[in-house]
Amino acid sequence: MKRFGQFSHMLASAALALSTILSVGGLSAAPARAADFLASAPDAYVDTGGICGDQRVLKTIVSRFSHQVTHVPNLPMVEISAFSDVHQKRFEPAQRPSEITRHYCGATAVLSDGEQRPVWYLVEEGQGFASIGDNVEFCVSGFDRWNVYDSGCRVLR
Repeated sequence: MKRFGQFSHMLASAALALSTILSVGGLSAAPARAADFLASAPDAYVDTGGICGDQRVLKTIVSRFSHQVTHVPNLPMVEISAFSDVHQKRFEPAQRPSEITRHYCGATAVLSDGEQRPVWYLVEEGQGFASIGDNVEFCVSGFDRWNVYDSGCRVLR
């Protein structure tokens, strides 16, 4: 009976953690609008139909980029204000249940100082926190000070 009590406590803790994530906005029931971060230039090609242009993915990149420029020394204090030319470079579907579906995406990030930089990102389906949602890895050209994604973001291209 003691084991059941421990299991019940773990289950309650997991439920609390999930409800916290949902209430904070990690996953939202509201429809995503990709145009919120996308540049409105008439000649910019934007793939808003796929996962690369998904608002949640773009918001994740904006949030993590803000954290990166704040906490990595010698990076300019800029923010991503918009995206343009959003496209999928490569798609790797899962062939077996144990594999991960991956979307390799590219875009142009419009920074708060007016500069435009290529951004490369990877979306791994079902690989978010506790396997809920998607994992997003990104690299903005010129901002990978420690070469995590190799020179010029080569790993994510």
